[in-house]
Order: sequence, then structure tokens, then C-alpha cells
Amino acid sequence: MSERPVDRPAGERAKTSAVGGAKRPRERAEPAARAAANEAPSAAPAADIKFPDPVEWSRAMARIAEQSQRMVTEFLTRQASTDRGIGMGDPLNIGRAFLEMAARMMADPARLVQAQMSLWSDYLSLWQSATRRFLGEPTEPVIAPEAEDRRFKDSAWNENVVFDFIKQSYLLTARWMQSNVRHVEGLDDKTAKKVDFYTRQFVDAMAPSNFVVTNPEVLRATVESGGENLLKGLNHLLDDLERGHGQLSIKMTDIDAFKIGQNIAVTPGKVVFQNDLMQLIQYEPTTKEVYRRPLLIIPPWINKYYILDLREKNSFVKWAVDQGLTVFMVSWVNPDEHLAAKTFEDYMVEAPLAALDAMEASTGERDANVIGYCLGGTLLASTLAYMAAKGDQRFVSATYFAAMVDFAETGEISVFIDEEQLRALEERMSKHGYLEGRAMSTTFNMLRANDLIWSFVVNNYLLGKDPFPFDLLYWNSDSTRMPAAMHSFYLRKMYQENQLVVPGGITLGGVPIDVRKITTPTFIMASREDHIAPWKTCYVGTQLFSGPTEFVLAASGHIAGVVNPPEAHKYCHWINDRLPQSAEQWLKSATQQPGSWWPEWVRWLEPHGNGKVPARVPGAGKLKVIEPAPGSFVQVQAA
Repeated sequence: MSERPVDRPAGERAKTSAVGGAKRPRERAEPAARAAANEAPSAAPAADIKFPDPVEWSRAMARIAEQSQRMVTEFLTRQASTDRGIGMGDPLNIGRAFLEMAARMMADPARLVQAQMSLWSDYLSLWQSATRRFLGEPTEPVIAPEAEDRRFKDSAWNENVVFDFIKQSYLLTARWMQSNVRHVEGLDDKTAKKVDFYTRQFVDAMAPSNFVVTNPEVLRATVESGGENLLKGLNHLLDDLERGHGQLSIKMTDIDAFKIGQNIAVTPGKVVFQNDLMQLIQYEPTTKEVYRRPLLIIPPWINKYYILDLREKNSFVKWAVDQGLTVFMVSWVNPDEHLAAKTFEDYMVEAPLAALDAMEASTGERDANVIGYCLGGTLLASTLAYMAAKGDQRFVSATYFAAMVDFAETGEISVFIDEEQLRALEERMSKHGYLEGRAMSTTFNMLRANDLIWSFVVNNYLLGKDPFPFDLLYWNSDSTRMPAAMHSFYLRKMYQENQLVVPGGITLGGVPIDVRKITTPTFIMASREDHIAPWKTCYVGTQLFSGPTEFVLAASGHIAGVVNPPEAHKYCHWINDRLPQSAEQWLKSATQQPGSWWPEWVRWLEPHGNGKVPARVPGAGKLKVIEPAPGSFVQVQAA
């Protein structure tokens, strides 16, 4: 989910690492930062790969093999086997899906023969093209990677005949595999999606860019360094396994470059309230006057709140405070086994509802505006439906950032949600009382495996480089746990059964809720390239709520679409005064606007601010300061 570039910190000094008896300047690379910013890195020169003296090369490889064996042996003696799954997935369930697919394919041998002939035809065209190129004739590629595919950015993939042949043969095979599994007849929709998803995971893993001898950039680095890059990469791999307690935890950024409260999550504020599930931060004003009604932000508890407060230049919190808003932020607890029984209802009562009471005590204002981001938006809709049933109208406006209410179409994450996998997941959670934070992180990373997994495998393990310091990737790696009771309810009632859109389908606090009873003025924003909360699914909210609603579509993805400060002058957004039933119809008649959507939101929110009052200082009301922001809850690390 990393989609923004980062500047190298001023005064950064080269670090050294003792590897194989030699100290070398610490190398840095930024594959994910570039990928996130949708920037194509400049191609490396197509330098010839000149192999060293065979005797010296053999000695170097033998030394590396010896040291590698010793390091691996030492690591294995300290590790125990684990029974964790793949993210939220269940390996046995995945295997059953592929067995069913294989049975369906074998039942139609004619289609298998046809598919094989199609592959041979493609390879024949490739062989003919490669032969002509070997003979010096100009040729057009049989197949080319997508423009945004950064795996083949090195110029040798195009200029060297052998590597060009390897690249094209891989792309042909990948296209053939994915096309065939997508057209197997007789599979139910869920099984077909599961097979398609994991086939792509396999195809991505088998890319020639992921292997030493078939990646020209890695091969060049290996020859030039005498294999030191591979030894450094092995050190990185073992460090990641050690940090993950036997599970691979890929280091995406220089985690030592950031310190919460020092150079990240630094907007001044105070914790003024806390309970079992959250701390409530009230931020210091930067204007003499503020809007009378305060603003509450409910972030997702799958990650930590400071995605909205990374650094000053890209902090939504800082920007909102500068607009004259009294901002309160929910900072979720990182739960352990003691909170295993906490429910979705508890999250409602102890966060948005408790925050309303706390905000009134702090500011004297009973009413408030509210934002819900991602899962925080799902909780917000549930809370507003509960409040509607109770006649509670204290939230006078509601904003949703990339949040789903209708879960009928959730994108690829649905491959992890079926009865068999949910039972396996619940069994895993029952052992500790929570879902490990890394499980959710791995699940989301798999949705963009080339950018968020394999680019780091190449950079860290094959090239032996250290990851680049990047605030967004630091946040992405700072995962949180999920209480077992809450997470099971959320996955079953929302993702699997889609009960939130069913009137009375969910009961909270003894009250059957109905989101169609929500009359609160609503602002919904979604991101066009969002792979976690698909924008067309987010748009469904415009047809569910009964109050006045405005919808804005941002460019980019789940993070960069939301965290897009106006000063960056990046991306664009779309607006439309009409809300037709279809999302496609909405976009067809929408108007594209340059830059950030944040000013559009402030324009919408201003009438709900209820005028201006002198700025409020945290701790000046009935609530006293507990500790400075960012507070202690956000500091807790998850396994």
C-alpha cells in the first residue's frame, strides 16, 4: 500500500556492515517508494557481464557457501516449527481448490490439448522471433510486459537477446497459465476466484527477475562483487526470519530511521481520555478561532492511526487542524490475549460512543462531526445505524474514507473468506485469543505481491541492499493484532454474510440496526485504484443512506488516494452533483478536477461546523491531560 515517494533525510551517513570479513558502505534502494509513486526508475545501462577468473570465482563461491551453511544451521537450531497459515489463508483449503480445478480440467481432455497447442504456437512464434534477432534482423516482441511492470526495468531485458527471450517466454507461460485456469468450466465462483488468485501468486513467484541467474541486474551485481551481494542477502533473510520468530517478515524499510513521536506522528496534541480499547488524542489548535463542532476521526484498527499523521508535509491531521478544526483522534489499543473476548459491539461502545461523551466533557459541545477510515468507516456506519434506532443525533455529519458498508463485491480479499478458511482462522485465533498482526499484513501484501513482496526479495536478498527509509512503509510494517471475538464477528457478519446491509441483520447493544435509517449528511470518498476497498463497492453507500450524500472519487489507491495533501499537487479527483444508481454512470458524467480532494471536503464540512469559537487547548475543559501525543497505545508492537 505504499504509494508516495520519500526524500532521503538530510545528513544521512553511510553505514557499514561486516559481511564475510569485509566492511562495505551500506547500500540503499527504493523499489517500493518508486512503485508507490507510480514512477518508472531509470533503466540501468546494458553493460556486458564480464565474468572473473574461474579459480577466484570458485573460491569466492565456496567461501560464501560455507558461511551460508553455517549461518543457516545456527538459525535452524534456534527455531521451532509453526502452524501458522498463509496470511489469513488456510493452505489445506487452497489445495482443495486446486484439486477441484485439476479434476475439472482432466474431465475435458480436448480443451487440455487445445490449450497445449496454443502454448506451443506461442513458443514457435517466440523461437522464430529470437532466431531472426540472433541473425541481426529487427523484430517486434511477441509479448511485452505491462507499462507499469517494474520487474523488467533493467535495459538488458530488452537489449540482450538471451534475457529478452527469458522474459518473453515467462510472459507467454504466465499468460497461458492464468488464461487456462480462468476458463475452467464447472467451478463455483468462490473456487474460481481462489484458483485465479493463487495461480497469480505462483506466477509472480516464478518470475525470472526473482532468481540470480535469470535477472541481469542481480547477475551483474554478483559478478562485480564476487558474490558478496548474495551473502549480504542471506544475512538479511536470516534477520527477517529471526524478527518474524521463524516466519518470514520482510523488512520493507529502514525501521531504525523512524521513531513514533519524534519524526513520525508528531502533530502536537494530548491524550485526554482512555479505556480498554482506545486512547483519545486532542490536538493543539494552530488558529485563534476554530469551528464550534469538534471533529472525531475513527481510523481502522487493522493498522495504527498515524497513517493520517505521518510527517508534517503529508499529515491529514495537521492540515485539518490548520483549517480551524478541533481534531480528536482514536488511537486503538494493540490487543493481547486479555482482550480476546472484546466484541464488535465493544468497539462501538468504547470508541465512537465513548469519544462523544469525552469530547463533550473537553469542549462543552454535545454534537460533533466524524470521519471513519476503512474499517473505521464500517464501524461508523454501524454506530450511526445504532444511534438512529436510539434517536441519538449527536453526529451531525459523517465522512467515509475508502470504507465499505455493502460487502457484496470486496475484490480479491474475498478469496480468504469462506466457511472452511474462517473455521481454520478461528482455530488459530483461539490459541492466543487474537490474530497475529503479521497475518493481516501478509494478506494485504499478497494483493500486490510484485510491489510489496517480490520487489523486496530482489532488493534485500538478491542484490543485498538495505531497504530505503520510507514513512509509509514503516507504517505498513507496524501491524496490529485483532481480538478473536471481534475479528470473527467482523469477517462472518460483514465479509461472508453481508449482513450490515440487511435491515435487522446485525444486532448491537440489543438493537437490530438498519443502515437505511441513517439520515446524517454524508460525504463518501473512494480511490479509483483501491485494491482493499474497491471504489464501486464504496459507491454503494450513496444508495443506502437516507440523508443527503456527496461522493468524490480520488485517483491512486487505498493510501495515496486518501493521504494526498494539496501542496503535493499530485493525482486528481472526480466530482458529480448527481448520484445515479450505477457507479459507472456516476463516473461517466463526473468532472475531473486537478490535485487533492481535501479542499472539496472542507468546503462540504464548513456548513456543519456551526460557526467559530475561540480555540480550545487540550486539558482546559473537564478532561485533564493523561500524556502527550502520540500516546502509549500506539507504541506497542505486535508479533
